[in-house]
Order: sequence, then structure tokens, then C-alpha cells
Amino acid sequence: MTRYKNFVILHSNDLHGDFFEERDGTTLSGGISRLSGYITKVRQEHDNVLYTISGDMFRGSIIDTEFKGISTIEIINLIAPDAVTLGNHEIDYGIAHLLFIEKMAKFPILNANLYIKNSHTRLFKPYAILERDGLKILVIGIITEDIVAAAKQDELIGSFISVEEAAREVVKICNNYKSIDIDFTIVLSHIGIENDIMLAELIDRESGVDLILGGHSHTYQERPAIVNGILIAHAGYGSDQVGRFDIVIDTDLNCVHKYKWGLVKIDENAPRDKDMEEVLHHYQSQVDGKYERIVTKLDCVVTHPKRNQETSLGNLFSDVIRDTLGIDVMLVGSGSIRGETLGPVVKYLTLKEIFPYDDAVYMVHMYGYLFRRFVKHMLRDEAFSGHTEFYQFSKGIEIKYSRSKKELLHLRFNGEEIKDDDVLTVGIQNFHFANLEEFFNVSYAEAELIRKPRVISTSCLDLIDEYLSNHGHLKHEVEGRIVIAE
Repeated sequence: MTRYKNFVILHSNDLHGDFFEERDGTTLSGGISRLSGYITKVRQEHDNVLYTISGDMFRGSIIDTEFKGISTIEIINLIAPDAVTLGNHEIDYGIAHLLFIEKMAKFPILNANLYIKNSHTRLFKPYAILERDGLKILVIGIITEDIVAAAKQDELIGSFISVEEAAREVVKICNNYKSIDIDFTIVLSHIGIENDIMLAELIDRESGVDLILGGHSHTYQERPAIVNGILIAHAGYGSDQVGRFDIVIDTDLNCVHKYKWGLVKIDENAPRDKDMEEVLHHYQSQVDGKYERIVTKLDCVVTHPKRNQETSLGNLFSDVIRDTLGIDVMLVGSGSIRGETLGPVVKYLTLKEIFPYDDAVYMVHMYGYLFRRFVKHMLRDEAFSGHTEFYQFSKGIEIKYSRSKKELLHLRFNGEEIKDDDVLTVGIQNFHFANLEEFFNVSYAEAELIRKPRVISTSCLDLIDEYLSNHGHLKHEVEGRIVIAE
């Protein structure tokens, strides 16, 4: 057998239902049809090609939301990836639905660390051994810690939630299959670039892991990171690009001999996939007929450019829900808003795409000192560097925070400083209420000190839709509800 084998490894992550190409002036980019066309072209040009997806195929598209991921699986089936791992958004429609969707997939969905608690039975196949050109390639799937947050209400489901435990699981799988003479080992992860680096540091180099293809943090890289001899690569997010390794494997030493890597732009040079476009048209035509109605016209475009700051779009949504429900404060999770602009004309299709998480709302009677503790927790250092939870606050709240001193300079409601014994009625989305201690640093016992929290609305989207349908020419701006000193 030839000692050196050439492979092309293509990899995506965080596609988020980015199905359609976009045009900015004369520049065309992305679209699942051209991504599929490019992958097909590479497969035709090279003998040994692998294509993988590192989580979060779901969400971001009305087509995905309307059909609860079933449409996405049919679309991804046409691309025929060699292996996929779960992302946190694959759990959005529930564990039971995800297990149903897995049966529809014509590709392996891998996850090594999601299991049923009482029996410790894995829910998914933890690995796959792919055979190409006489080589055996071990592929292992690892999930983000966020999966635990999404599945918090399902007490039967658990996960290895720390990077340390995930590293031990990877090494255990590698050790069990060394006797098969694995030539190359890939970890598909969805834990973010920083945790991927930590994972690589913790993996025993003798385990044989060669490559981590990651996701979740939407990271664009100029070159792969190399940690503990392991290559780490991410491909941003969406379908505008795909990561590509042209790699040579040393079959005697079972390692990378040499490689070239880059992000390949998916543009007009990539051929279209006509079969893919037929499927997209089928789903889009069903969605258009249902969701094309005009909801309202705003006085100006509202925006949500970053999660960890006050935004005009966040102000709009939090104010609408607060005013409708008659509570003191509404907290809208910044991550619930899945787009950067809305308006001035608002179609229901766009509204549903930009606010896809149709959660219930819990009302919590919260003492002032607990609300203060929550706000400080939200503004911890991690909020400005990662994907921790951040919130958009309804009108009446004024926060000024010093990052250097790590203290609140003021926290006001309707112009008055909030006192420890003040009581606020606070609206919290169901997903966030289910993770109250982790996201708010407030225990359920503390949340029940005054009165037991209760559901006061079963649908945030219905509230927003109804309010906007009956109120035109709204204008919302960033007005200093959250001010970060320094």
C-alpha cells in the first residue's frame, strides 16, 4: 500500500438554515445550492473526499422553523455529508423530535456524550469508522454545553457537560479502536473555538486525534490552530464559505504528513445543484403563501448588530411584550433575536425568521437585591467575549456598569434607584426560566420567596405579531438602558 494518501476534507458548521444565495450589488454569495454544487464538483475531481458538518444545521430560516427541521434534513440529505455532529440548535424542537429526525437522515449523526441518565445509554451513535482508499478514519462527535440548557426540562436526559469529561470520552473511544489500526481520527465538535483549544490540550496525544473540526462560536480563521499536535479548524457560519483541507496522510505513522487549508468562497463560480433548487422551491412556495402578509410599517429600521449590548430591535421586542402583559420589566434573551435588521416594512415571514423561539413567558416577583445580583451576573467579563446569555431590557430600566471596578454604578427603574426590598414583576422567557440559576444566578427557591412564578403568556411571537399589527409607525432607538463604563 502507498505510504502517503491524498485527501480533501471539506467542512461546514453553523449553517443555520442559510439556504438561499444573496446578492450585494454585483457580488453573489452563498446558498445551499451552490454549496452543494461545489462539494459535488470536488467529489468529481478527487478520489478521496470527506464532507462534514459540525452542528447547528437548524434554525435561522423560516423553512426550517415551519417544518421543524424535517425540511433541513431533506436538504442536507441531498448534499450527503459523510458525518455530522449535533449542535445546540438541533435540540430546539425537543429530544423526541430530534430522535425522529435522525431516522430521516441518510448520513450518520454522531454524538458521544448525550445519554439517558438512569441507564447511561447513549442517544446517538458516538462515532463512525469511514473507509476510504484502504484507510480507516475514526470520526467522533462532541456537543456543546448549551445542549444541557436546551434540554434542562427533560430530567431523563444528561450530558458530559465539561470539556474535561468530553476529553476523557474522546480518549476512551480512541483507545477502544486502536486495535483496528485507525489511520486518521477526526473530532467533530460544537463547543466553540476556545473550548476546542482546551479540548486539544486535554486530549492525550497518544490517543491519535489528528483534527478537530469545530463550530458554535462562528469563528473565521486565517489558518488552523495547532494545539498539542492537533489541527483545529472552524468555517465561520452559514453557506457563504466552506473549509477545505488538502491533506496528505502518512499511513505508516498514522498522522498528517502535510496539509493546506483555506476558506473557500461560495460564489457565482460554484455550480448550482438543480435537484437542490427543486426541493428549495417546493418548501419556499409553501411558506410564501402562508407568511407573506404585511404586519406593520415602522418609522425606521431597527437593528440588533451585537448580542452583548442594548439594541433598538431588542428595545422594540421587550417593550412590546412588557406593555402587552402589564409587567414592570420584560427580559428578552439577546440570542432569541436571530437577525440584525427589521423594517421599515415588516412581513410576518421576516418577523418569524428574526424571532423564531416562540417561548412562553413566566412572571417572577423579584426582590430588588435579586434583580441587582442578576444584572451583575449578566455583565460579568464572559459576557463581552463569548456566548453567555445577555438580555434586552424593557423601558424604565437604566443600568450603568463599570467593567474595571466590576460594580453597578446605578440600577434604576422609572428614574429611581432600585432598593433591596423593592419588588419588581419580571417577565422571563421559558428557556431562560428553565435555566434560572445558571443564567440569572438566582435560585428557584429565591424566585418563589414572594409568590410562585407562573406562565402569563404561551407565545412571545403571538404577542409581538398582535401588537405590531395594531400599532403602526413605531420608532425605537438605543437610549442608554445599558451603559458600560470604560
